[in-house]
Amino acid sequence: MPSKGYPRMLRRGERFNPLEVAKQTEEIVCRESSRKYTSFYATGVYGGIATGYTVGCCFRCFFCWTDFSRDYPELYGDYYTPEEACNNIVKAAKRWRVKKARISGGEPTLCRKHLLELLEHMEGRGEVELFILETNGLLLGADESYVRELTGFKKVYVRVSLKAGTPEAFEARTGASREFFKLPFKAVKSLLDHGARFHVAAMSDPRIMPLSERRKLIEKLAEIDEFVAANLEEEVCDPYEATIVRMSYYGVDPVKFFGGSSLEE
Repeated sequence: MPSKGYPRMLRRGERFNPLEVAKQTEEIVCRESSRKYTSFYATGVYGGIATGYTVGCCFRCFFCWTDFSRDYPELYGDYYTPEEACNNIVKAAKRWRVKKARISGGEPTLCRKHLLELLEHMEGRGEVELFILETNGLLLGADESYVRELTGFKKVYVRVSLKAGTPEAFEARTGASREFFKLPFKAVKSLLDHGARFHVAAMSDPRIMPLSERRKLIEKLAEIDEFVAANLEEEVCDPYEATIVRMSYYGVDPVKFFGGSSLEE
């Protein structure tokens, strides 16, 4: 069970230490080398990809589309060993005739032992040619050795999703204290330095991120590498059920928001 004060859905003004929340979440969703998943399936994004849907995250973004297992990880999912998770993902890939795989839903870099062992199994499976690692970058930015380990896998391609262009906006949107704002950018730098295959995405939907902040985010990326900045993938917020609930809890009217209003209005 999570400790008292474990953050669920975000309210305005709330903040926490995301590295501590990562540890608390791992106590719930990791069991030795096993990790909680809710489902295994294939979907049309990335041109078709097999997916393991994991439980648990260290951010509490109010616009997050992930189901409610993010907020109540103790109530959802079952534990799978790395080999079991790999087999289930490969089974989905074969069924839907796709060659790409990923872990989605929660934050894949939680449960480090599980992820690294799963990737080892994936390396030996010819049914999957590419494994896309989606991450918020926090844990990779906090520990360069994690990046070094990931770059040892030939099939891994990393997608780092940034949430904000300023420390204040980072704290407001994710709940993670602003002092941790630089860690996802540090992850980008480490991935570049270690020769990883990756690109960067950002929740730059103008209804959430003002243009002035978007410019700051791109400038910060350009300081790391101009090519990385020029190839930024820009995300748009969609009205998933969990997103609507989280927005309402945060104090944003989802009807107005998805009707075209920005948060500044």
